[in-house]
Amino acid sequence: MIFSEKLSVLRKNKGLTQEGLAEKINVSRQAVAKWESGQAYPDISNLIQISDLMNVTVDYLVRDGECMMNVVPGDNHDIDQLIQFRLEANVNTYAAFMNEVPSTRLDSHDFRYENGDYVYHDTYVGGEQFAGQEAVWKNGKSVYAMNYLGRVLSKEFSGNFLKNALRHADKKMPYRGPERYQDGEFTYKCGVNGDIDWFQGYEEIFLADKKIYECYFHGGLTK
Repeated sequence: MIFSEKLSVLRKNKGLTQEGLAEKINVSRQAVAKWESGQAYPDISNLIQISDLMNVTVDYLVRDGECMMNVVPGDNHDIDQLIQFRLEANVNTYAAFMNEVPSTRLDSHDFRYENGDYVYHDTYVGGEQFAGQEAVWKNGKSVYAMNYLGRVLSKEFSGNFLKNALRHADKKMPYRGPERYQDGEFTYKCGVNGDIDWFQGYEEIFLADKKIYECYFHGGLTK
């Protein structure tokens, strides 16, 4: 991701509007809007304030690049296996209308998928406003978990489009869906701060220029 995309994801993860961020670092809302649209770039004093507020380094903010998997040398094979299984589970459960299992909590919707040493379980409550968690176990031991909280913002929302977008997740973005997916007038966008070890993210769906859905998520490896 480039700076403008990172700033937008970080701001939304903090639950701040552009105006709210502007107030905290003493700039105008128009300045924040220009930074997030790529029309302008903050000076070093603003970058330092943003890094302190968002709890990230200035280096992370200014270095362009996609979300990379920063793992301990020697762990790459296990991480690759985990990511591959998570993507496999993704297209065999909720996003594909498959492998729904009995509720594990009151009024919850649950999905479960197993392959070899790995087990995946996703459970959520709610509908138009929902919250849930997905987790992965290897040989009976938890290795990964992610919590999510989302809401539908308009009756024009399409659950089928969301599921289709989620099925297009890839190894570069294995957390929810891809960075961008489009079908007709519907557009799905997803941004992540961090890597597979510890991350925060935000996804949204637009119908033309109107935002009709949003979801916050965070997770990482369990040890």
